[in-house]
Amino acid sequence: MTNYLTNRNFNDLDPMNFFSDLGNFGQKFFNNDEMKTDIKENDKSYEVAAELPGFKKDGIHIDYRDNTLRINAVHNLDKEDKDEKGRVLRQERSSSNITRSFYLPGVDEENVKATYDGGILKLTLPKMTEDKQDSHHIDID
Repeated sequence: MTNYLTNRNFNDLDPMNFFSDLGNFGQKFFNNDEMKTDIKENDKSYEVAAELPGFKKDGIHIDYRDNTLRINAVHNLDKEDKDEKGRVLRQERSSSNITRSFYLPGVDEENVKATYDGGILKLTLPKMTEDKQDSHHIDID
């Protein structure tokens, strides 16, 4: 009896090779770069830029809770092809749902700014000043 593993290349065991045979599903399942995001930190704020080409502004939802920024984007597409007599030859639907979360502590939630233009979501998350921090020093008498 032949040992199955000794006759296979170890690259065949790579999950990316397995899922590549599944077409788009395999690519979407393992593709982590669907929302490419840059985060820069300076003394006063965090600057976030997320690529969301093809998404509409009303399909993007952003929240900040428990020191975590969450970005969720949903895109639905319906396509219908008809012949010259108006008969449907093909009808397709697709949906994309992308979510990313980032731990960004100490944000002044009330002053976060967001813009969306040309497929790029930009956020400015100002940091809390010392007098707005949740903790408060208590002196001992």
